[in-house]
Amino acid sequence: MKRLTLGALLAYFLDPQSGRRRRNMTRDRGLAFFRRALRRSERAGRGVAAEAYGVTKKLTHLKEEEKPQPDDVTLTRKVETEIFRDSDVPKGQINVNAEYGKVVLRGEVDRPELIKALEERARKVQGVQDVENLLRLPTAPSSGDR
Repeated sequence: MKRLTLGALLAYFLDPQSGRRRRNMTRDRGLAFFRRALRRSERAGRGVAAEAYGVTKKLTHLKEEEKPQPDDVTLTRKVETEIFRDSDVPKGQINVNAEYGKVVLRGEVDRPELIKALEERARKVQGVQDVENLLRLPTAPSSGDR
């Protein structure tokens, strides 16, 4: 049975009319199979490497020590940078002060939702221990002020 199979394969590949085309086609298909397998294994390897890199970064962040408390001027600048990030925040109408980690926001804003949003942004800054929000809406001039 083995000899019969071997003979049939030899006749198939060594056929004078189509044997060369069959050999080339078989070779090309075999090489393509190995190229695809190599690409799949490289892709899987990159995926594993990316996962491992991500895990190491997470572990690095877990063991990081908390940074020391920034001085008041630095803290004020950080809070200003955070709350004035959006262009719709009126920079000239808000005053930011910091003392021993406590941030005080003073001034006028146009919209009531902005008061709460600015306080939340200030609380997110590292080093801020407390926020005193003295922001208010502009008051309409009374008839006695004219």
